[in-house]
Amino acid sequence: MRVTADREVCVGAGLCAMTAPTVFDQDDDGLVAVLKKEPEGAAELSAARQAGNICPSGAVKISE
Repeated sequence: MRVTADREVCVGAGLCAMTAPTVFDQDDDGLVAVLKKEPEGAAELSAARQAGNICPSGAVKISE
């Protein structure tokens, strides 16, 4: 699995950082920052998938 985020599409809702805090964070402008491009372990993989599914702007993408 590979995680990407389009900062130009991000609206700063922060759901990704709340859902998968070991994979995503927000920068000083409130935009998504990817901490890990390849999540590890079942829990981290599941959280990253969920973050991709709930992102309101579609900025977070998960590639299997």
